[in-house]
Amino acid sequence: MTAQHTSHPDDALVIAGKAYSSRLLTGTGKFKDLDETRRATEAAGAEIVTVAIRRTNIGQDPGEPNLLDVLPPDRYTILPNTAGCYTAEEAVRTCRLGRELLDGHPLTKLEVLGDQRTLYPDVIQTLKAAEMLVADGFQVMVYTSDDPLLCKQLEEIGCVAVMPLAAPIGSGLGIQNHWNLREIVDNAKVPILVDAGVGTASDAAIAMELGCDGVLMNTAIAGAKDPVRMARAMNHAVRAGRDAFLAGRIPRKRYASASSPEDGLLG
Repeated sequence: MTAQHTSHPDDALVIAGKAYSSRLLTGTGKFKDLDETRRATEAAGAEIVTVAIRRTNIGQDPGEPNLLDVLPPDRYTILPNTAGCYTAEEAVRTCRLGRELLDGHPLTKLEVLGDQRTLYPDVIQTLKAAEMLVADGFQVMVYTSDDPLLCKQLEEIGCVAVMPLAAPIGSGLGIQNHWNLREIVDNAKVPILVDAGVGTASDAAIAMELGCDGVLMNTAIAGAKDPVRMARAMNHAVRAGRDAFLAGRIPRKRYASASSPEDGLLG
């Protein structure tokens, strides 16, 4: 089990040595404008926000609106990601660009996709890129499939967090393989965060109840009819799921069990 399972309110999520009070990480794509992005991020209570370096302006284009004007790095941990990359070399170049734009910031989210239809990770290219980035001094949070052996391998390479998918990116299908996630969590020594596939608040709560250290989402919030309200719902869901996990649920049983004691019944 990961090391962050302590009691509230000191139950911090620790990534690369830095503690965060929020276990909900949010994306910044697909919102209608930067103001909605800001309001949804605030409602989510997120402290880490991920940014697609190849799609979002964080200083590459001085003439365009800059995301950092509404989500300043002195308030949020900006997590550059390699969305849209299909080879290890592409991903490494993108990470280096993000580090340059963020004044040497080493934390990065690695994702190397296999194809445009499924957006599943190319695990061979992901492993290759992870090795290259760790060797180059990056603190790598890595998006991957929900394969327990692969997740362990990425941890052993030196990734600071492993982020298995719950379902395909943007699908909203929720967690498709509870057993795999539990196996990943139970054998991890770094934070495990569900990334991709969350559709609504109950999905986020279930991920946390399974023992995951956090959840990262974008489409579930940005694609909702009311993104700010959904962001708030996700905030509550992640907190509720974490509390339920720490509280320890009752075991599942096939038979009923009376909630009131039978000893000392009158008559």
